Amino acid sequence: MNAIVSPAELIIDTPTNVVLATDLDGTLLAGTQDMRRRLRDLFSGALAGARLIYVTGRGLESIIPLLSDSTLPQPDYIIADVGATVLHGDLRPVDPLHHNIAARWPGAQAVLQQLARFPALQRQTVPQERRCSFFISEGGISAELRAAVEALDCDLLWSAGRYLDVLPRGVNKGSSLRELAATQGFDPETIVVAGDTLNDLSMYATGFKGIVVGGAEPALIERVRKMPRVFIAKDEGCGGILKGLAHHGMEIESTPRAQRRMDERGEAELVMAYHRPPFDEVFEDGVLKHKRPKSPNGIIPTLLGFFAGARKGSWVAWSLQDSRSPEGFVRHVSVDKKHYPKLKVARIALTAEDVDIFYKKFSKEAFWPIIFSFPDKAEFNQAHWERFLEVNRIFAEQTAHEAAEGAVVWIHDYNLWMVPAFLRPLRPDLRIAFFHHTAFPSSDIFNILPWYREIIGSLLQCDYVGFHIPRYVENFVDAVRSYTPLEVLESVPCAPRFITYGCALGVDTMTSAIEIGGRRVRLGAHPVGIDVGLIEDIVTKPAVQKKIDRINTLLDGVKGIVSIERLDYVKGSLEKLQAFERLLEQHPELIGGVTLLNIITPAAPGMEIYETLRTEVDRIVGRINGRFSTLEWTPVRYFYRSLPFEDVVAHYAACDVAWITPLRDGLNLVAKEFVATKKATGTPGVLILSEFAGAAVELHGALLTNPYDANSMSKVLHQALTMGTDERAYRCQRMAAIVADNDVAHWGDEFMRAAQAA
Repeated sequence: MNAIVSPAELIIDTPTNVVLATDLDGTLLAGTQDMRRRLRDLFSGALAGARLIYVTGRGLESIIPLLSDSTLPQPDYIIADVGATVLHGDLRPVDPLHHNIAARWPGAQAVLQQLARFPALQRQTVPQERRCSFFISEGGISAELRAAVEALDCDLLWSAGRYLDVLPRGVNKGSSLRELAATQGFDPETIVVAGDTLNDLSMYATGFKGIVVGGAEPALIERVRKMPRVFIAKDEGCGGILKGLAHHGMEIESTPRAQRRMDERGEAELVMAYHRPPFDEVFEDGVLKHKRPKSPNGIIPTLLGFFAGARKGSWVAWSLQDSRSPEGFVRHVSVDKKHYPKLKVARIALTAEDVDIFYKKFSKEAFWPIIFSFPDKAEFNQAHWERFLEVNRIFAEQTAHEAAEGAVVWIHDYNLWMVPAFLRPLRPDLRIAFFHHTAFPSSDIFNILPWYREIIGSLLQCDYVGFHIPRYVENFVDAVRSYTPLEVLESVPCAPRFITYGCALGVDTMTSAIEIGGRRVRLGAHPVGIDVGLIEDIVTKPAVQKKIDRINTLLDGVKGIVSIERLDYVKGSLEKLQAFERLLEQHPELIGGVTLLNIITPAAPGMEIYETLRTEVDRIVGRINGRFSTLEWTPVRYFYRSLPFEDVVAHYAACDVAWITPLRDGLNLVAKEFVATKKATGTPGVLILSEFAGAAVELHGALLTNPYDANSMSKVLHQALTMGTDERAYRCQRMAAIVADNDVAHWGDEFMRAAQAA
């Protein structure tokens, strides 16, 4: 049904036409991860001609998530609802079999009305079709109850000492399997059934070869003990199935070749999977050189810091090449032998087309609009999704080769959403952690993605998943909840670190651990910090002091408002300019007394989606300056280019107000840089921050505004410009303490501790 699993190498010497019909809970879903992986390899291409059938009491709704679980073999057919639902693996009904079963079902309402007089029956609150399921003790099954079910022309099935199912006459797992086999032309001698409860007894009664897995219901074992074609295994779950298949004559290697290939462990105790390397690859005079990244945010230096000691590490990242297998390509290179002696970068050769589709087009055109809640701007292309999967698979396979036994793998951001799905089956021993550097939208927005099930299924293969703020954690939990049943194991209060009720993104409690199908995933909120020390060093440089003086001279006593953002529709550039224009209209006394320094960083080359936005920004800036400029004063000073970080810091230092009002933002480091700069220069400033920026729930002391509310934008800006000195100083000091205590090093250490403890 999905394309997230690559087939294993052939491990069977001769083709086999085996049809495995297996129960799920307690059977296929039980046992060790290693045994599950071996069974998955068998039915993902290793067994030529093999077929797999899920035969379960679950309703279809609760089976669908399993179709996106990369650790499970995917079914060719599904028999659900204890036999009352029969589908192909792509969820198409198997007709006329499916239709004939539906025709024999009187309907849930008729059953419930008929059985309403039996108080011992407690209906199960689980998805189901063409059956009604109840809880009841054996003593509650009276002759009168049996007669009532008989009058409906239905069957009664009781199992595991408490479950009662009312089913269409003659329908059970065994009968539906027998009819499916006849419909699809399966040789009965090729069919092997597997189960663990009395619910599965009807499959063994058909006379097919059978396997009862370890830990099965004693009543089932007693009923099948004398059946000569049934093997009773000691191993639980998939381990028992594998032993049973061998017992029934299937020659399976004890260690498949595909598994042996991934058992060749690497040496890295910590692996970073990041789409970009920790350096910039540039050619100078035809020679490839590695240069320090230009970005000042400190994330990459922080991540490198984890390899400063004796820890063996690997950094898996792309390298732009002419082909996937370039001649003379060096896979492993050092980063800095002096500072990180045991760290290697594992370079993945990607072509320009790979990067263009995987990163520039698909990630930005399909994922980016959804992540930031602009679904109307999203474009979905199945071919691009397939390329995205391909690149993620390559990242996962390289990561699997790099990691030592039990290593920690830290995967970064949505570009690598599908890496856990590929990695977990290859290396179940690894501790997988994932951090989202962006926002995570509400479930109703996220689920617009055609591939949301595959993405959630992949993230649930992680041991730890981190986000910037608690709201994104809760959005993720809601998305999981719409995908599969889950149990919330732990939650923590958000106050006092995070704003709760005073911000659009605030929540009062955060889920910190969930369990899905027996698997536990821990969750956490870790807002990325900045390199405070770097800013403190920058502001002391004489060249920077001169730049600050020049900006102050330019402002000439006028209050400066600094706005720095990338050209992107999520940043709210148009709304900001319109609000500034409205401020000058409503408060003419500010004309000549305030200047907006509007710095917009161009989008990456090739991002045509933003060209219309740039044209509109240019138009509004021209209109404002045309309406309000005087010979001595220009209301908006507009820069459409990337400024060196030292110049950016100089603007922070010279301006009184930072106006940061994105429509959506995962966090926003510009806000923290402004606060750190004001602290370093000893000059108080006012931070205006959108309620929809993640940093808004962390930076107590910022003035929050709603960028969708024109009145709020102008009103809060006026408040900032007229704020008293004492309040400005108090707010700035409060934010500065938060930024200093939660810098980028703290972020990295906190996340790593949480990942290792998961």
